[in-house]
Amino acid sequence: MAHMVASGLFGDGAAAVVLAGEETPLAQRPTSVKRPCPRVVDTRSTFYPGTEHLMGWKIDHNGFNVVLSADVPKLVKEELRSTVENFLADNNLSMGNICSFIFHTGGPKVLEAMENALSLGPGALSASRNSLRKWGNLSSASVLTVMQDYLHNHPGSPGCYSMMGAMGPAFCSELLLLQW
Repeated sequence: MAHMVASGLFGDGAAAVVLAGEETPLAQRPTSVKRPCPRVVDTRSTFYPGTEHLMGWKIDHNGFNVVLSADVPKLVKEELRSTVENFLADNNLSMGNICSFIFHTGGPKVLEAMENALSLGPGALSASRNSLRKWGNLSSASVLTVMQDYLHNHPGSPGCYSMMGAMGPAFCSELLLLQW
């Protein structure tokens, strides 16, 4: 049954990003460029101990077997806020400094858990929901389809901060603090 659910939730996809350091010519954008690209201010990887049973893979003689618990949204609701707040505090920021949240699609229940955990207003994760409707959950690559939407349709104002994030197996979160 888990394989049937996983097949319905996850799609195949690939994505790539080109990053350029501030000292490269690619980072020196002319003022005539209308679409700003954010810079990565900081990153944070968090593993939540004792959560290996929530999501991942069990490898046995039959191959890769998906592990996917219905408790993932509960963990997101319980842990995400403190993870984000601690990360922001380490950068002398708070939730009020964040103008947008560019999050992995995760699924409807995970997106709802993210909204609840972070007390986000209506529409705060609309780009994530749009990506989920259009492409499905492409696993970790999903966050890049959401970022593409922001780059093309909702770029941040110069100087504002965005939080980019994805969650994954074992259970962990990856966060990027971006500044436009």
